[in-house]
Amino acid sequence: MREKKRCAVLTFRTTTEAMAMERRCGEQGIPGRLIPVPKEIAAGCGLAWRMEAEDYARLRPELERLGLRFQRAAEMMLY
Repeated sequence: MREKKRCAVLTFRTTTEAMAMERRCGEQGIPGRLIPVPKEIAAGCGLAWRMEAEDYARLRPELERLGLRFQRAAEMMLY
């Protein structure tokens, strides 16, 4: 059985913002992936960016430097 991990989940107002996050993070080698928004979170679009919480804490300045916009960041336990 898989164990849940502490993750950062970034939500977006628009699908365009979510797709920009996926593209730029791929270009920059920033770990993470697009997922459907977990039911515990409300978001403007149906997509969220999931990354390990430790990576988010370390890479948040880089995300800001790249101008990547997101609505909110939440920490959750996910598979």
